[in-house]
Amino acid sequence: MKVLVSVIAALWCLAGAEAKLQTKVVDYKQGDVDLQGYLARDDSFTGKRPGVLVVHEWTGEGPYVRRRADMLAKLGYVAFACDIYGKGVRPSPAEAGAVAGKYKNDRALLRRRAAAGLDVLRNDPHVDAKRLAAIGYCFGGTTALELARSGADLAAVVSFHGTLETPNPADARNIKGRVLVLAGADDRASSPEALAAFQDEMRKAGVDYQIVLYGGAVHAFTNPDAGNDPSIGAAYNEKADRRSWQAMQDFFNETLAKPD
Repeated sequence: MKVLVSVIAALWCLAGAEAKLQTKVVDYKQGDVDLQGYLARDDSFTGKRPGVLVVHEWTGEGPYVRRRADMLAKLGYVAFACDIYGKGVRPSPAEAGAVAGKYKNDRALLRRRAAAGLDVLRNDPHVDAKRLAAIGYCFGGTTALELARSGADLAAVVSFHGTLETPNPADARNIKGRVLVLAGADDRASSPEALAAFQDEMRKAGVDYQIVLYGGAVHAFTNPDAGNDPSIGAAYNEKADRRSWQAMQDFFNETLAKPD
């Protein structure tokens, strides 16, 4: 009987912990385009707290970035998984290259879509608008860096296996916060040439930046859906995933201060 009571008590505690995680789907616009994102916060934290914009990979806003938003919320941040493509535009992997290419070829549009998501986050009543960050995965990492280059009011930017190149490297002078790049050492997107060009861009602009390379990791190393075959150029790497998430937390503790 005592065991049964203990089990029931544990389940109630677990249910209470989960109940503190508040999530909602948010409809918003950029110009005349309908967008739909996902907001997460944990009400076990009180007062205004830092906000983190989470930008999706090339298949669009969905379960993966929502899980990351939940994880950030449980750390004490308000997280908003924004939508770059438009409400209902969620391409398959076979279609994603063409859709993502539209925005990579129009960086001004990419920046406007990201800025619209940042506005949603900034205006949330639980967010300290003076402590904002942006993170992104693959396509989203590229987007987070472009948002920073636009001069957005971000204290911290983190790119997880994102493409580093930009058609406007001089815009790095607009970056207001610090930058952390987390990349696979064997990812073609972080080739020696790409890394050298990015470092040159950051140095010339006087940006406070860090680059961490994970040995043996290829593209998409944080996503279990990427499979486990590095030979195809994209694969999950549990160690790199865990270490990069910790690196992000350490970076945020430095740039955003610890959540209230």
